[in-house]
Amino acid sequence: MSCDFLAQALPGVQKLSPYVPGKPVDELARELNLDPLQIVKLASNENPLGPSPRALEAIGQALGELTRYPDGNGFALKSALAQRCGVQVSQVTLGNGSNDILELVARAYLAPGLNAVFSEHAFAVYPIVTQAVGADAHVVPAKAFGHDLDAMLAAIDAKTRVVFIANPNNPTGTWFGPQALEAFLSRVPESVLVVLDEAYIEYAEGDELPDGLTYLARYPNLLVSRTFSKAYGLAALRVGYGICSAQIADVLNRVRQPFNVNSLALAAACAALADSDYLAASRTVNDQGMAQLEAGFRQLGLSWIASKANFIAVDLAREAMPIFHALLREGVIVRPVANYGMPTYLRISIGLPAENARFLEALAKVLPRG
Repeated sequence: MSCDFLAQALPGVQKLSPYVPGKPVDELARELNLDPLQIVKLASNENPLGPSPRALEAIGQALGELTRYPDGNGFALKSALAQRCGVQVSQVTLGNGSNDILELVARAYLAPGLNAVFSEHAFAVYPIVTQAVGADAHVVPAKAFGHDLDAMLAAIDAKTRVVFIANPNNPTGTWFGPQALEAFLSRVPESVLVVLDEAYIEYAEGDELPDGLTYLARYPNLLVSRTFSKAYGLAALRVGYGICSAQIADVLNRVRQPFNVNSLALAAACAALADSDYLAASRTVNDQGMAQLEAGFRQLGLSWIASKANFIAVDLAREAMPIFHALLREGVIVRPVANYGMPTYLRISIGLPAENARFLEALAKVLPRG
């Protein structure tokens, strides 16, 4: 090749590695000649219940309109979200998953010479969207695998335009409470946009975690991002949203791709949002599965990071990759997190009881030879 196109890329892009998702079932089946129906995937924090019946019905009803572009403004879904979240329609931005919201923020507010602040052990998309636009990433050391909010405040400087925080955090499952969030927001400069990533907020009940939406009126520099991929069971359709001031939403809309959420996704998300029974069942399965995995880890003499999400990070007290590969040979897919600076941990998504049991059985089998 006459030109080195890697060298032509932005310096921040050159330093990135592509996002690596959880291994697909079909890929493992091909590689190891396994029956895909016998493979258990607990790697991508997906809802083990399958989609809401109401969502499936809505998709069926929308199939006849596949020749037409979707509603580029997503009016029906934005209206439903505005009513649910207690905001105006003008405050809602739809995304192709909440990842899209994070990218819109970076494209609108970050550039070479500016920076974003986020925590160690934070979601891999934060550095990707930051460095992709040539901005600098200020990564703050974690505190007990969670956000050190005081240290993150100290990392903000005159060139900081965005701070990414997640509650609960992925991949650790750690969280912070209402007082911590209030203290943090009250001290962030009003010129810095705080992106509160609440992808897993639906799994928290009561006052365990602060509801970011209740802070919007007092902090116009706050954006709350959420998704339909987790508790609402629509990961394949890619639907997320951001709630913020109307002015910030208007800015994001200027860089949003046309028709970024497809028609089937819009219809399914409206239906899933209205299915309170499905959401309650998702929480119940998650709570029971979390207890099942914690009990299994305890029996195996393993420690873990307490989690408020739909996954749990377990410490194997040794390099986790050999165990990860041994589990693959047993037909069980989980998530290694060495790329998050956690080389002795595996992240396990909460599955159905039989899936959780299968994983624990396989883990007990492979640990001695790991």
